[in-house]
Amino acid sequence: RPAPPFTLARLDAPGRQFGLDDMRGQVWLLNVWASWCVACRAEHPVLLRAASEGRIAIVGLDYKDEDSAAREWLARLGDPYTATVVDPGGKLGIDYGVYGVPETFLIDAQGVIRYKHVGPV
Repeated sequence: RPAPPFTLARLDAPGRQFGLDDMRGQVWLLNVWASWCVACRAEHPVLLRAASEGRIAIVGLDYKDEDSAAREWLARLGDPYTATVVDPGGKLGIDYGVYGVPETFLIDAQGVIRYKHVGPV
């Protein structure tokens, strides 16, 4: 199915927006996470390793979280994301069918969700 479109504030620069159109033409992962998520901490080293290999872009969706806590979490544990957008009310998560974190979506160059992984990668 087509990935739901979005344009949200960036975690690292709240005055700047980032969205689905920024990733057109690329295969990428959308990783839904939160600083309060214990399982997200468990998967984080895998994301850092994947990012360091540079094979695929990873976009973070900070889900129902406090921006300051999320920024601190990434500063402490490392930031594997090409960009992180914030979804404080969970609306985009609903659009993607998220029912828990972490969840990761593989999105193709045309913006179609090809795979959804529930739980830590």
